[in-house]
Amino acid sequence: MDNWDLGGLIGAPEYMNGIWYLSLLTIGVGYIAGKGGVAFIIGGFVCYGFLAPMLSGLDMFPLDPATGEITSEPNALRLLLFRPVGIGMLIGGAIAGVALAFPMIVSAVRSMQNAAKSEAAMSRDEMPIKLLYVAIVGAAILLAVMAVLSTEKMGLGRGLAMAAVGTLWVWIAGVILSESIGRTNWSPLSGMTLIAVTLLILISSGLDDTKAAIVSAVMVGAAACVAMSQATDLMLDLKTGYLVGATPRKQQLGQFIGAWLGPIVVMMLIFVLNEAYVLGSEKLPAPQGQALASMVSGIMGGDVPAAKYLAGAGLGAMLSIFQPGLGITVGLGFYLPFNIVLTYSIGTLLRVVSDHKMGQAFSESVGIPVAAGFIVGEALVGVGFAISMILKAVEL
Repeated sequence: MDNWDLGGLIGAPEYMNGIWYLSLLTIGVGYIAGKGGVAFIIGGFVCYGFLAPMLSGLDMFPLDPATGEITSEPNALRLLLFRPVGIGMLIGGAIAGVALAFPMIVSAVRSMQNAAKSEAAMSRDEMPIKLLYVAIVGAAILLAVMAVLSTEKMGLGRGLAMAAVGTLWVWIAGVILSESIGRTNWSPLSGMTLIAVTLLILISSGLDDTKAAIVSAVMVGAAACVAMSQATDLMLDLKTGYLVGATPRKQQLGQFIGAWLGPIVVMMLIFVLNEAYVLGSEKLPAPQGQALASMVSGIMGGDVPAAKYLAGAGLGAMLSIFQPGLGITVGLGFYLPFNIVLTYSIGTLLRVVSDHKMGQAFSESVGIPVAAGFIVGEALVGVGFAISMILKAVEL
Protein backbone atom coordinates (compact mmCIF):
# COMPACT_ATOMS: atom_id res chain seq x y z
CA MET A 1 0.00 0.00 0.00
CA ASP A 2 1.51 3.32 -1.10
CA ASN A 3 -0.86 5.72 0.66
CA TRP A 4 -2.65 5.67 4.02
CA ASP A 5 -5.72 7.89 4.42
CA LEU A 6 -5.30 8.84 8.07
CA GLY A 7 -7.38 11.97 7.55
CA GLY A 8 -10.34 9.91 6.38
CA LEU A 9 -10.02 7.57 9.37
CA ILE A 10 -10.19 10.42 11.88
CA GLY A 11 -12.97 12.23 10.01
CA ALA A 12 -10.96 15.21 8.74
CA PRO A 13 -12.45 17.11 5.77
CA GLU A 14 -11.39 15.78 2.38
CA TYR A 15 -9.87 19.11 1.31
CA MET A 16 -7.32 18.96 4.18
CA ASN A 17 -5.70 15.98 2.42
CA GLY A 18 -4.68 13.76 5.34
CA ILE A 19 -3.18 11.04 3.12
CA TRP A 20 0.32 9.85 4.07
CA TYR A 21 2.74 8.36 1.56
CA LEU A 22 4.15 5.18 3.14
CA SER A 23 7.84 5.44 2.28
CA LEU A 24 10.94 5.04 4.43
CA LEU A 25 12.89 6.60 1.55
CA THR A 26 10.92 9.84 2.00
CA ILE A 27 11.53 9.77 5.76
CA GLY A 28 15.25 9.25 5.10
CA VAL A 29 15.36 12.18 2.69
CA GLY A 30 13.66 14.41 5.28
CA TYR A 31 16.11 13.31 7.97
CA ILE A 32 19.16 14.08 5.84
CA ALA A 33 17.78 17.51 4.85
CA GLY A 34 17.06 18.36 8.49
CA LYS A 35 16.26 22.01 9.17
CA GLY A 36 16.78 22.81 5.49
CA GLY A 37 13.42 21.18 4.75
CA VAL A 38 11.35 23.06 7.36
CA ALA A 39 10.25 25.83 4.95
CA PHE A 40 9.33 23.18 2.38
CA ILE A 41 7.05 21.51 4.95
CA ILE A 42 5.53 24.87 5.93
CA GLY A 43 4.60 25.45 2.26
CA GLY A 44 2.62 22.20 2.12
CA PHE A 45 0.83 22.82 5.41
CA VAL A 46 -0.09 26.37 4.33
CA CYS A 47 -1.88 24.87 1.31
CA TYR A 48 -4.00 22.27 3.09
CA GLY A 49 -4.01 23.51 6.67
CA PHE A 50 -4.74 27.18 5.96
CA LEU A 51 -5.68 27.95 2.35
CA ALA A 52 -7.98 24.96 1.76
CA PRO A 53 -10.03 25.59 4.96
CA MET A 54 -10.17 29.29 4.05
CA LEU A 55 -11.48 28.44 0.58
CA SER A 56 -14.08 26.19 2.21
CA GLY A 57 -15.20 28.89 4.64
CA LEU A 58 -15.49 31.48 1.86
CA ASP A 59 -17.07 28.98 -0.56
CA MET A 60 -14.37 29.74 -3.14
CA PHE A 61 -13.26 26.28 -4.30
CA PRO A 62 -12.21 26.29 -8.01
CA LEU A 63 -14.17 24.83 -10.91
CA ASP A 64 -13.02 21.54 -12.36
CA PRO A 65 -12.65 22.25 -16.12
CA ALA A 66 -13.42 18.59 -16.94
CA THR A 67 -16.83 18.62 -15.24
CA GLY A 68 -17.58 22.32 -14.87
CA GLU A 69 -18.42 21.75 -11.21
CA ILE A 70 -16.90 23.13 -7.99
CA THR A 71 -14.34 20.71 -6.57
CA SER A 72 -12.71 20.29 -3.17
CA GLU A 73 -10.84 17.11 -4.11
CA PRO A 74 -7.24 17.49 -2.84
CA ASN A 75 -5.45 16.50 -6.04
CA ALA A 76 -7.69 18.79 -8.08
CA LEU A 77 -6.89 21.67 -5.71
CA ARG A 78 -3.18 20.99 -6.17
CA LEU A 79 -3.32 20.84 -9.97
CA LEU A 80 -5.72 23.76 -10.44
CA LEU A 81 -4.45 26.12 -7.76
CA PHE A 82 -1.50 25.22 -5.54
CA ARG A 83 0.84 23.80 -8.20
CA PRO A 84 0.68 26.81 -10.59
CA VAL A 85 1.22 29.18 -7.65
CA GLY A 86 4.10 26.97 -6.47
CA ILE A 87 5.75 27.03 -9.91
CA GLY A 88 5.45 30.82 -9.91
CA MET A 89 7.05 30.96 -6.45
CA LEU A 90 9.94 28.81 -7.62
CA ILE A 91 10.57 31.11 -10.58
CA GLY A 92 10.10 34.35 -8.63
CA GLY A 93 12.26 33.11 -5.76
CA ALA A 94 15.03 32.05 -8.16
CA ILE A 95 15.04 35.33 -10.08
CA ALA A 96 15.14 37.35 -6.85
CA GLY A 97 17.87 35.09 -5.48
CA VAL A 98 19.99 35.46 -8.63
CA ALA A 99 19.52 39.25 -8.59
CA LEU A 100 20.58 39.49 -4.94
CA ALA A 101 23.47 37.08 -5.37
CA PHE A 102 24.66 38.44 -8.73
CA PRO A 103 27.72 40.23 -7.28
CA MET A 104 28.66 36.99 -5.49
CA ILE A 105 28.20 34.99 -8.71
CA VAL A 106 30.45 37.39 -10.63
CA SER A 107 33.02 37.19 -7.84
CA ALA A 108 32.92 33.38 -7.87
CA VAL A 109 33.43 33.21 -11.65
CA ARG A 110 36.33 35.68 -11.44
CA SER A 111 37.97 33.72 -8.62
CA MET A 112 37.70 30.53 -10.70
CA GLN A 113 39.26 32.35 -13.68
CA ASN A 114 42.09 33.68 -11.52
CA ALA A 115 42.65 30.26 -9.97
CA ALA A 116 42.87 28.73 -13.45
CA LYS A 117 45.45 31.32 -14.55
CA SER A 118 47.59 30.80 -11.45
CA GLU A 119 47.04 27.01 -11.45
CA ALA A 120 45.97 27.20 -7.81
CA ALA A 121 44.68 24.21 -5.86
CA MET A 122 41.08 25.26 -6.51
CA SER A 123 41.56 24.97 -10.28
CA ARG A 124 42.82 21.42 -9.84
CA ASP A 125 39.71 20.50 -7.83
CA GLU A 126 37.23 21.80 -10.43
CA MET A 127 36.67 21.35 -14.17
CA PRO A 128 38.12 24.23 -16.25
CA ILE A 129 36.02 27.40 -16.17
CA LYS A 130 36.36 27.64 -19.98
CA LEU A 131 34.27 24.48 -20.20
CA LEU A 132 31.31 26.48 -18.90
CA TYR A 133 31.54 28.96 -21.78
CA VAL A 134 31.94 26.17 -24.33
CA ALA A 135 28.93 24.38 -22.85
CA ILE A 136 26.71 27.47 -23.09
CA VAL A 137 27.60 28.08 -26.75
CA GLY A 138 27.36 24.37 -27.56
CA ALA A 139 23.94 24.08 -25.92
CA ALA A 140 22.60 27.07 -27.86
CA ILE A 141 23.89 25.62 -31.17
CA LEU A 142 22.46 22.15 -30.49
CA LEU A 143 19.05 23.52 -29.48
CA ALA A 144 19.03 25.76 -32.58
CA VAL A 145 19.76 22.78 -34.86
CA MET A 146 17.05 20.72 -33.15
CA ALA A 147 14.50 23.51 -33.42
CA VAL A 148 15.20 24.30 -37.08
CA LEU A 149 15.17 20.63 -38.13
CA SER A 150 12.15 19.67 -35.98
CA THR A 151 9.68 20.66 -38.69
CA GLU A 152 9.89 21.91 -42.27
CA LYS A 153 7.94 25.06 -41.39
CA MET A 154 10.42 26.24 -38.77
CA GLY A 155 12.45 29.20 -40.02
CA LEU A 156 15.94 30.14 -38.92
CA GLY A 157 14.83 33.20 -36.94
CA ARG A 158 12.20 31.35 -34.92
CA GLY A 159 14.59 28.42 -34.39
CA LEU A 160 17.28 30.75 -33.03
CA ALA A 161 14.70 32.37 -30.72
CA MET A 162 13.70 28.94 -29.36
CA ALA A 163 17.38 28.07 -28.83
CA ALA A 164 18.05 31.31 -26.96
CA VAL A 165 14.99 30.88 -24.71
CA GLY A 166 15.80 27.20 -24.12
CA THR A 167 19.41 27.93 -23.16
CA LEU A 168 18.41 30.77 -20.84
CA TRP A 169 15.73 28.63 -19.21
CA VAL A 170 18.14 25.74 -18.63
CA TRP A 171 20.29 28.16 -16.62
CA ILE A 172 17.41 29.71 -14.63
CA ALA A 173 15.76 26.34 -13.99
CA GLY A 174 19.16 24.89 -13.10
CA VAL A 175 19.43 27.46 -10.30
CA ILE A 176 15.95 26.54 -9.03
CA LEU A 177 16.53 22.80 -9.22
CA SER A 178 20.00 22.93 -7.68
CA GLU A 179 18.83 25.04 -4.76
CA SER A 180 15.80 22.78 -4.22
CA ILE A 181 18.00 19.69 -4.22
CA GLY A 182 20.61 21.33 -2.02
CA ARG A 183 18.12 22.44 0.63
CA THR A 184 15.46 19.70 0.60
CA ASN A 185 16.73 16.76 -1.54
CA TRP A 186 13.61 17.13 -3.74
CA SER A 187 13.53 18.48 -7.29
CA PRO A 188 10.60 20.12 -9.18
CA LEU A 189 11.98 18.96 -12.55
CA SER A 190 8.61 18.25 -14.16
CA GLY A 191 7.32 21.72 -13.34
CA MET A 192 10.40 23.38 -14.82
CA THR A 193 9.99 21.25 -17.96
CA LEU A 194 6.33 22.24 -18.28
CA ILE A 195 7.31 25.90 -18.10
CA ALA A 196 10.02 25.34 -20.74
CA VAL A 197 7.52 23.74 -23.12
CA THR A 198 5.05 26.57 -22.42
CA LEU A 199 7.61 29.23 -23.36
CA LEU A 200 8.66 27.31 -26.47
CA ILE A 201 5.07 26.77 -27.64
CA LEU A 202 4.43 30.50 -27.34
CA ILE A 203 7.31 31.01 -29.79
CA SER A 204 6.41 28.17 -32.16
CA SER A 205 2.66 28.87 -32.19
CA GLY A 206 3.23 31.40 -35.00
CA LEU A 207 3.86 28.53 -37.44
CA ASP A 208 0.09 28.31 -38.16
CA ASP A 209 0.40 24.53 -37.81
CA THR A 210 -0.61 23.19 -34.40
CA LYS A 211 1.06 19.80 -34.84
CA ALA A 212 4.36 21.32 -36.03
CA ALA A 213 4.34 23.84 -33.17
CA ILE A 214 3.81 21.11 -30.56
CA VAL A 215 6.43 18.77 -32.08
CA SER A 216 9.12 21.47 -32.15
CA ALA A 217 8.34 22.75 -28.64
CA VAL A 218 8.27 19.27 -27.07
CA MET A 219 11.46 18.21 -28.86
CA VAL A 220 13.47 21.23 -27.71
CA GLY A 221 11.76 21.10 -24.30
CA ALA A 222 12.77 17.44 -23.87
CA ALA A 223 16.40 18.32 -24.58
CA ALA A 224 16.21 21.15 -22.05
CA CYS A 225 14.67 18.71 -19.54
CA VAL A 226 17.63 16.33 -19.92
CA ALA A 227 20.04 19.22 -19.37
CA MET A 228 18.13 20.34 -16.27
CA SER A 229 18.07 16.80 -14.90
CA GLN A 230 21.85 16.70 -15.24
CA ALA A 231 22.03 19.85 -13.09
CA THR A 232 20.01 18.20 -10.31
CA ASP A 233 21.96 14.95 -10.56
CA LEU A 234 25.33 16.72 -10.41
CA MET A 235 24.21 18.92 -7.52
CA LEU A 236 23.13 15.86 -5.52
CA ASP A 237 26.40 14.09 -6.36
CA LEU A 238 28.46 17.11 -5.27
CA LYS A 239 26.45 17.40 -2.07
CA THR A 240 27.02 13.73 -1.27
CA GLY A 241 30.66 13.99 -2.32
CA TYR A 242 31.20 16.90 0.03
CA LEU A 243 29.96 14.76 2.93
CA VAL A 244 32.46 11.99 2.17
CA GLY A 245 35.38 14.21 1.05
CA ALA A 246 35.27 13.54 -2.70
CA THR A 247 37.08 15.68 -5.29
CA PRO A 248 34.58 17.74 -7.34
CA ARG A 249 36.67 17.50 -10.53
CA LYS A 250 36.57 13.70 -10.51
CA GLN A 251 32.82 13.72 -9.85
CA GLN A 252 32.23 16.21 -12.67
CA LEU A 253 34.40 14.16 -15.02
CA GLY A 254 32.47 11.01 -14.15
CA GLN A 255 29.22 12.84 -14.85
CA PHE A 256 30.46 13.92 -18.29
CA ILE A 257 31.64 10.39 -19.14
CA GLY A 258 28.32 8.80 -18.18
CA ALA A 259 25.88 11.50 -19.34
CA TRP A 260 25.53 10.13 -22.89
CA LEU A 261 24.49 6.64 -21.77
CA GLY A 262 21.25 7.48 -19.93
CA PRO A 263 19.21 8.86 -22.86
CA ILE A 264 20.16 5.93 -25.12
CA VAL A 265 19.18 3.30 -22.53
CA VAL A 266 15.98 5.11 -21.57
CA MET A 267 14.86 5.51 -25.20
CA MET A 268 15.41 1.80 -25.84
CA LEU A 269 13.45 0.86 -22.72
CA ILE A 270 10.59 3.19 -23.63
CA PHE A 271 10.22 1.52 -27.03
CA VAL A 272 10.29 -1.95 -25.44
CA LEU A 273 7.74 -1.05 -22.74
CA ASN A 274 5.47 0.75 -25.19
CA GLU A 275 5.42 -2.27 -27.49
CA ALA A 276 4.49 -4.53 -24.58
CA TYR A 277 2.11 -2.41 -22.49
CA VAL A 278 1.44 0.86 -24.43
CA LEU A 279 2.45 4.07 -22.68
CA GLY A 280 -0.50 5.74 -20.97
CA SER A 281 -2.42 2.49 -20.53
CA GLU A 282 -3.63 1.12 -17.18
CA LYS A 283 -0.61 -1.18 -16.94
CA LEU A 284 1.87 1.56 -17.83
CA PRO A 285 0.40 4.94 -16.81
CA ALA A 286 2.30 8.06 -17.81
CA PRO A 287 1.05 10.77 -15.43
CA GLN A 288 3.68 13.34 -16.40
CA GLY A 289 3.01 12.76 -20.10
CA GLN A 290 -0.70 13.21 -19.49
CA ALA A 291 -0.01 16.38 -17.50
CA LEU A 292 2.09 17.70 -20.40
CA ALA A 293 -0.66 16.83 -22.89
CA SER A 294 -3.27 18.63 -20.77
CA MET A 295 -1.03 21.66 -20.43
CA VAL A 296 -0.34 21.80 -24.19
CA SER A 297 -4.08 21.55 -24.91
CA GLY A 298 -4.70 24.39 -22.45
CA ILE A 299 -2.03 26.59 -24.02
CA MET A 300 -3.25 26.00 -27.55
CA GLY A 301 -6.76 26.81 -26.33
CA GLY A 302 -5.58 30.01 -24.66
CA ASP A 303 -6.07 28.66 -21.13
CA VAL A 304 -2.79 29.50 -19.34
CA PRO A 305 -2.99 30.19 -15.55
CA ALA A 306 -0.86 33.32 -16.00
CA ALA A 307 -2.45 35.10 -13.00
CA LYS A 308 -1.50 32.22 -10.69
CA TYR A 309 2.05 32.10 -12.04
CA LEU A 310 2.45 35.87 -11.59
CA ALA A 311 0.94 35.85 -8.09
CA GLY A 312 3.25 33.03 -7.08
CA ALA A 313 6.25 34.75 -8.65
CA GLY A 314 5.58 37.92 -6.66
CA LEU A 315 5.17 35.97 -3.41
CA GLY A 316 8.28 33.86 -4.08
CA ALA A 317 10.36 36.97 -4.85
CA MET A 318 9.24 38.69 -1.64
CA LEU A 319 10.05 35.62 0.46
CA SER A 320 13.51 35.26 -1.11
CA ILE A 321 14.25 38.95 -0.55
CA PHE A 322 13.27 38.48 3.10
CA GLN A 323 15.47 35.38 3.40
CA PRO A 324 17.57 33.92 0.54
CA GLY A 325 16.12 30.66 -0.79
CA LEU A 326 12.87 30.91 1.19
CA GLY A 327 10.68 31.49 -1.87
CA ILE A 328 12.03 28.37 -3.56
CA THR A 329 11.65 26.03 -0.57
CA VAL A 330 8.15 27.26 0.36
CA GLY A 331 7.14 27.12 -3.31
CA LEU A 332 8.34 23.51 -3.48
CA GLY A 333 5.87 22.70 -0.68
CA PHE A 334 3.08 24.18 -2.82
CA TYR A 335 4.27 22.28 -5.87
CA LEU A 336 4.78 18.70 -4.59
CA PRO A 337 1.93 16.34 -3.56
CA PHE A 338 1.04 16.82 0.11
CA ASN A 339 1.23 13.09 0.90
CA ILE A 340 4.99 13.34 0.26
CA VAL A 341 5.28 16.50 2.37
CA LEU A 342 3.55 14.81 5.32
CA THR A 343 5.88 11.81 5.29
CA TYR A 344 8.92 14.02 4.70
CA SER A 345 7.99 16.00 7.81
CA ILE A 346 8.46 12.87 9.95
CA GLY A 347 12.10 12.60 8.85
CA THR A 348 12.72 16.30 9.44
CA LEU A 349 11.12 16.11 12.91
CA LEU A 350 13.23 13.06 13.79
CA ARG A 351 16.38 14.95 12.75
CA VAL A 352 15.51 18.02 14.80
CA VAL A 353 14.74 15.85 17.86
CA SER A 354 17.88 13.71 17.49
CA ASP A 355 20.07 16.82 17.08
CA HIS A 356 18.53 18.32 20.21
CA LYS A 357 18.50 15.21 22.41
CA MET A 358 21.57 13.27 21.23
CA GLY A 359 23.69 15.89 19.50
CA GLN A 360 24.81 16.40 15.93
CA ALA A 361 27.57 13.81 16.31
CA PHE A 362 24.91 11.09 16.72
CA SER A 363 22.97 12.36 13.70
CA GLU A 364 26.08 12.35 11.52
CA SER A 365 27.51 9.01 12.67
CA VAL A 366 24.28 7.00 13.12
CA GLY A 367 21.18 8.85 11.92
CA ILE A 368 22.35 9.90 8.45
CA PRO A 369 23.83 6.46 7.53
CA VAL A 370 20.56 4.77 8.60
CA ALA A 371 18.54 7.33 6.61
CA ALA A 372 20.80 6.72 3.59
CA GLY A 373 20.14 3.00 4.03
CA PHE A 374 16.38 3.68 3.87
CA ILE A 375 16.90 5.52 0.58
CA VAL A 376 19.13 2.86 -0.96
CA GLY A 377 16.91 -0.01 0.17
CA GLU A 378 13.67 1.41 -1.20
CA ALA A 379 15.42 2.56 -4.40
CA LEU A 380 16.81 -0.95 -4.98
CA VAL A 381 13.34 -2.44 -4.57
CA GLY A 382 12.04 0.07 -7.13
CA VAL A 383 14.85 -0.90 -9.53
CA GLY A 384 13.97 -4.55 -8.96
CA PHE A 385 10.35 -3.94 -9.90
CA ALA A 386 11.46 -2.00 -13.00
CA ILE A 387 13.83 -4.81 -14.12
CA SER A 388 11.06 -7.36 -13.60
CA MET A 389 8.66 -5.31 -15.71
CA ILE A 390 11.23 -4.84 -18.49
CA LEU A 391 12.04 -8.57 -18.55
CA LYS A 392 8.34 -9.39 -18.84
CA ALA A 393 8.04 -6.84 -21.67
CA VAL A 394 10.97 -8.39 -23.53
CA GLU A 395 9.42 -11.86 -23.18
CA LEU A 396 6.13 -10.54 -24.63
